[in-house]
Amino acid sequence: MTHRASGSRTLKVDALARVEGEGAMHVEIRDGVVHDVRLRIYEPPRFFEAFLRGRAYTEPPDITARICGICPVAYQMSACAAIEDACGVEVPAPIAALRRLLYCGEWIESHALHVHLLHAPDFLGYEGAIDMAEHHRAEIKRGLELKKIGNELIELIGGRAIHPVNVRVGGFYRTPTRRELRAFAPRLERAAELAREVVRWVAGFGFPEHEGDWELAALRHPGEYPITRGRLVSTRGLDIAAHEFEAHVVEEQVPHSTALHAHLLERGEYLVGPLARFALNFDALDPVARDAATEAGIGPGERNPFRSVVVRAVEILHACAEALRLIERYEEPDRPAVEVAPRAGVGHGWTEAPRGMLWHRYELDERGTILDARIVPPTAQNQPSIEHDLFHFVERNVDLPDEELARRAEVVIRNYDPCISCATHFLDLTVDRR
Repeated sequence: MTHRASGSRTLKVDALARVEGEGAMHVEIRDGVVHDVRLRIYEPPRFFEAFLRGRAYTEPPDITARICGICPVAYQMSACAAIEDACGVEVPAPIAALRRLLYCGEWIESHALHVHLLHAPDFLGYEGAIDMAEHHRAEIKRGLELKKIGNELIELIGGRAIHPVNVRVGGFYRTPTRRELRAFAPRLERAAELAREVVRWVAGFGFPEHEGDWELAALRHPGEYPITRGRLVSTRGLDIAAHEFEAHVVEEQVPHSTALHAHLLERGEYLVGPLARFALNFDALDPVARDAATEAGIGPGERNPFRSVVVRAVEILHACAEALRLIERYEEPDRPAVEVAPRAGVGHGWTEAPRGMLWHRYELDERGTILDARIVPPTAQNQPSIEHDLFHFVERNVDLPDEELARRAEVVIRNYDPCISCATHFLDLTVDRR
């Protein structure tokens, strides 16, 4: 809805499409100059960190999985890593590999959802996936098939596709047999075939010329593309372990948001997620995915957030190849889980959720009761960068009609695939022109 009166112009979009959550974006323009851009997040806080206090150290994998229905595995894996760190336990290689395989399923289903149903309509000129399906039925079906394969892999290892129930501190309640995983391999071969098509398809989209100048941050571990472990490194020299995170990153409450904003103490805003992983770990991609990226015209120097849709497609292909490799090398563990005895201490853990690095910290007493918990999701880390990018995008496009400016601003937000359930979210846009 557009309103003009007494020299002012106000644009209001009541619902930002194809993201979850509740909030607003406010743009103030005075005499043709962008004065302020704010993501005004008003969804009520969900208090998961408070829920965890007083609970047993065995409970975070089940409780934190409920933070998000799209990326529950990410919360479970980061929670397990932090609790096991507090208790001084390292799981054996077969369990670690099985966790990575489970995580591959989440990367496949989450990226497939974003690419086909949330982001592709922006580039093809449709209001949403339902409208797009009229002329791109095969592409929508392909996206749904990929998502289904990812969900099936999560269910096979995690017990069910949404909020898996087979994950526990120390490992799993039950581990699949080698025969069960081998039987699933053809499904992943099919997914890899589809993923190659997706990379070629999205590479053909039209992308605005738009580059960000962020500090990109992602996990990095020798010899592997980051999913379940690593040190946090950045394009400007950051290189820290999980227990050092709080010494470098601070979260602050801003007046216009119920979600916290994170920034580096030394330098300010930074960006996590696919673009960051891709830039900092291009050399660790599976060769098939790396070749597909090169063919698509993107490399580690890519900084256009609109092309993040291509990076996500490449990561789907990588996750398929990685999952097939893990299945081929899988050794059934002697036990589904190792014993994790409680002890007093503080533990830290992080993993790479589809949308970026997810950090957990837990303080336990000698009985394993959680005294304090802190969770920093990807979107909380990215929100300052999203605001910054929106400010400059609106600045460059300030002369556009309100309706077109609003449409393009929504696309900018969707470039980051904000995990709205995790960090509390945004939905309507107000432009105040004075």
